[in-house]
Amino acid sequence: MTCTVAFVGLGVMGQRMLSNMKKYGGYNIVEAWDPSDDACQEARKILPELVIADDPFKMIDDPATDLIYIACPPTHHKPYAMAAIRAGKVIYCEKPLGIDLAESRELVEAVEAAGNRHCVNFSLASAAAVKGIEDGLSSGEIGDVKAVDIHLHFSKWPRDWQVPAAWLSERHEGGFVRETFSHYAYLAHRLFGSGSIENAFSRYPDDGISAEFQAIAALDYAGIPVSFIGGTGGIGASGADKIEFTVWGSKAVFRLYDWNRLRSSTGEGWTERLTEIADPREEGYRRTLENVSAVVRGEAHTMPNFRDALQVQEIVEGILKG
Repeated sequence: MTCTVAFVGLGVMGQRMLSNMKKYGGYNIVEAWDPSDDACQEARKILPELVIADDPFKMIDDPATDLIYIACPPTHHKPYAMAAIRAGKVIYCEKPLGIDLAESRELVEAVEAAGNRHCVNFSLASAAAVKGIEDGLSSGEIGDVKAVDIHLHFSKWPRDWQVPAAWLSERHEGGFVRETFSHYAYLAHRLFGSGSIENAFSRYPDDGISAEFQAIAALDYAGIPVSFIGGTGGIGASGADKIEFTVWGSKAVFRLYDWNRLRSSTGEGWTERLTEIADPREEGYRRTLENVSAVVRGEAHTMPNFRDALQVQEIVEGILKG
């Protein structure tokens, strides 16, 4: 079954999704819209036959489209998602769900009341490394979980590939806590249950505009202590970045690192896992699109829904205000 899809937003994430849908197939991209002519032109380099719509809301209403992919900045997610709800479309939304909790709660209530199939693009939802952690938990290989650490550091923010999305550098709707930590808040929620903030602290530049450069939080997920420390700044080399999610168990430690890689230890050094997968990142893209297709068909999948994303947003916004 080929899914017909329309894109709202052709920026950094929209162009990446366009490339992946073209590469892995199963999607017929009917139309797309972005207010930036430059973004539209870049997207046409990926898919020359791409039709650019004049009006995003008319595009959403088009009965020829099954799925609406929303990839604009988060403050604009709600109006397009509400339009898709009214049009009876399946909705695939980028994270975070939004930055205003009241608006996001209204959106969750609306989509649940209408019954539209929907999901949110937390990339770890389809990652082989996450399945590896889940298997380690269910099999007892990890043992009792004693603690979880989330450590993020970016030598440069936004990263080079994100620079065209200037809003990511601004505290209004950007920053690494919303953009990157949210993936790991989702993962803790998925693995362990609902989370809460025990203490949190964020630091910002004095200019009143730029996003946070440090964030620290003590969290609790269903009784499991989760610590988060994140920051930006350094020598500017991408190799200096640090992205780790570590599960400390009574029998073994499992560490998800560099987004898609997994290693484990029982105290005698580290063992690399997923060595049978040539490129875990590309495998994640492929699995994600298979999952989204399953959402469209109403079949079993591992994608998070809007309520899952709202729980993540509550944690994220709480840290930023802490």
